[in-house]
Amino acid sequence: MRKQAEVRDENIVTIIPEYGRQRLLTYAESFRDLADLFEGEEEDADSGEAWAIEDRQNYLCQRRLKENQELLAEHLKEMAHIMSEVAKETCHYRPMGERRFKQMSKVLRESGISLKNFFEIEHEDGHTELSLTMRYIGNKYIKLGESEHISVEDVADYISVAMNMRLCAARNSPVYLTGNYNTYYFQEEPDYHLLTGVAKAVKETEKISGDNYSFYEADTGRMMILLSDGMGSGEKACEESERVIEIMESFLTAGFRKESAVQMINGALAAAGQEQNMSTIDICDINLYTGECEFIKAGAACTYIKRGHLVDRLSAQNLPLGAFGQLEIGSMDRTLQNGDYIIMLSDGVLDALSQGMGEEVLPEIIGRMDYASPGEIANQILAYCIRQSNGQVRDDMTVLVTGIWDQTEDCIL
Repeated sequence: MRKQAEVRDENIVTIIPEYGRQRLLTYAESFRDLADLFEGEEEDADSGEAWAIEDRQNYLCQRRLKENQELLAEHLKEMAHIMSEVAKETCHYRPMGERRFKQMSKVLRESGISLKNFFEIEHEDGHTELSLTMRYIGNKYIKLGESEHISVEDVADYISVAMNMRLCAARNSPVYLTGNYNTYYFQEEPDYHLLTGVAKAVKETEKISGDNYSFYEADTGRMMILLSDGMGSGEKACEESERVIEIMESFLTAGFRKESAVQMINGALAAAGQEQNMSTIDICDINLYTGECEFIKAGAACTYIKRGHLVDRLSAQNLPLGAFGQLEIGSMDRTLQNGDYIIMLSDGVLDALSQGMGEEVLPEIIGRMDYASPGEIANQILAYCIRQSNGQVRDDMTVLVTGIWDQTEDCIL
């Protein structure tokens, strides 16, 4: 029989599905046990060396099998971690008082919306979320089923005025209200917003770039910028880097931690045993509520943070994905401020600079730029690098520029 434990504190109700939680924890423990079986005992170095002398080919096969077992063990451990984290999740539901419910119901009805339930949700991180069960009923001027629609973003504006707080539709929320009752979620609007710009150049002898990128909304108030440079150039390099971006997005959507996702992709590419599978990965994870930002690199070029005329250079001296079974990940943390720009580059940009004055002058060039638009900054950096290589494009070049602004400040571009 399914049971639920309820913890009451005045009008706050925390609902914990105890049976489901225990099942998740049991699954997690099973995955950990299975991971221990795959990991087994550490191999003795002397016996391994003797085995290699006797039959090197056999030794290499056993070594590869061992690496694949360790990779699978890491995957199982990560699945166990995700299940454990989900089992710990709780939130506080606070039913709105009758007066507030009537006020909200009146505001929405004026726009042809019928409100059924109205809750305030308080998350562990302190952010507030609203849950509204409602449907579109039309009004005396518009009949339900005609072409007129009300978007969830419009509803967010109505609620923001009524609640006196800036709200936005939660990620993956439906775009429009329907004629059936559905529950829609609205969250506090982040303190910061982003504007992005991209500039690209394809290698002279190719028709398609081997670089791929993505601006990925991992969650409401959390934006990730992903950039991957496939080994070589052309269609094959494009396929490899595109696959890295797509798998990374899938892992992040499923709840995998960034570092674990990178290690899993690296292990899969290394297990394939083909050097041409190598690709770089450059990740910028921005919290739009706090401005905190984490950078993760695997074989990627330097990243620059421009704050006025000051430029911070971030680099990690490590190998690309697929080079070895276990990857040393470079991770750096920064706190962004209003008006900062993040500049991410593919290897081809820095290679072009080596034909001229060199990479060392790039921070000075970026610092002197007074452009406000991220697109203008990206285009100017790319143009400068191409000039440094005498107009030649010897490798694919990609420049991603992201500007961050405080929502309360005016942004003039």
